[in-house]
Amino acid sequence: MKKAKIFTMGILAAAVVLSLSACAGKKSGTSNSGSSKTTKNTVALITDTGGVDDRSFNQSAWEGLQKWGKEHDLKRGNSGFQYFQSDNESSYIPNIDQATQAGFKTIFGIGYKLKDAIKQSAKKDPKTNFVIIDDSIDGVKNVVSATFKDNESSYLAGVAAAYTTKTNTVGFIGGVKGDVIDRFDAGYTEGVKAGAKELGKDIKIINQYAGDFSAPDKGKSIAQGMYQQGADIIFHASGATGNGVFQEAKSINQAGTKKVWVIGVDRDQTAEGKYKTKDGKSANFTLTSTLKGVGTVTEDLANLAMKDKFPGGKHMIYGLKDDGVGLTKGQLSSKAQTAVDAAKQDIIDGKVKVSEHPAK
Repeated sequence: MKKAKIFTMGILAAAVVLSLSACAGKKSGTSNSGSSKTTKNTVALITDTGGVDDRSFNQSAWEGLQKWGKEHDLKRGNSGFQYFQSDNESSYIPNIDQATQAGFKTIFGIGYKLKDAIKQSAKKDPKTNFVIIDDSIDGVKNVVSATFKDNESSYLAGVAAAYTTKTNTVGFIGGVKGDVIDRFDAGYTEGVKAGAKELGKDIKIINQYAGDFSAPDKGKSIAQGMYQQGADIIFHASGATGNGVFQEAKSINQAGTKKVWVIGVDRDQTAEGKYKTKDGKSANFTLTSTLKGVGTVTEDLANLAMKDKFPGGKHMIYGLKDDGVGLTKGQLSSKAQTAVDAAKQDIIDGKVKVSEHPAK
């Protein structure tokens, strides 16, 4: 298994790959304006059902690809870059076929749910580069697999929650059960417990799954129940379903009866936490967000493909040590930030090993 390095601030990685987590979108499939500029490589994204506007995983990948296109003076379209949005799982193969028929040279599957579709398409079209995000495909030379140590960044989120909660009750909302969301669940739970132990506190964790990555209404309903049970912080790893968590938190905070927090996922979700207090002051309830370098990896891998250096057949893994995952400063107190920084260093130094699956 080969280790990858991602440099922060979008610096080109040594050898990188793209990835997509547990989130997806709507259907685009059609190309907009083409580009008169010819290129050795054109790139397409196939989203999961959360969509490129999920404010999470898919959106990060699309933003990275747009940045790549801008750097190379390419436009959205068949001669540059494009996304194909999936309404449901039955859209994966047709969207990939549409992308290959349009001549795209590198195709990214954003999210583990596209694994089978990417594997099948890669075997059928060995001259096209494929990337699967958040899962691995072995034995296919034209596929790069990219996964992230989300358990490590989620551990930091758990420590932050433990040092912030006033009610000593926190929540976790997952999208669909599976290996990817297991990492978020396990890391967050262990981080909360570690923080509670350091503080001598007894913190309750309410855990629930929506069974969907694109159901904001379910996210809102679950969050409402958790906040009513006394949770004052909820970490969601649920793609667009998490938009409902933010909606519920905004409603509660704007009412002014109590302060509740949300921990964002995959990208900085500070913007989703903005609200006005009852006296009209600007405030924010996004405590922090776990980060996943999906956009940077997408951009870097597209560059490698353009340079004929696509690392086909390799599995790239990104963690805290590689700056592949992380946690934003957000609204953390200095005490919470100090605890997070210490935990991060302990993980990097190997003093703390974070589980990939929740304890049974």
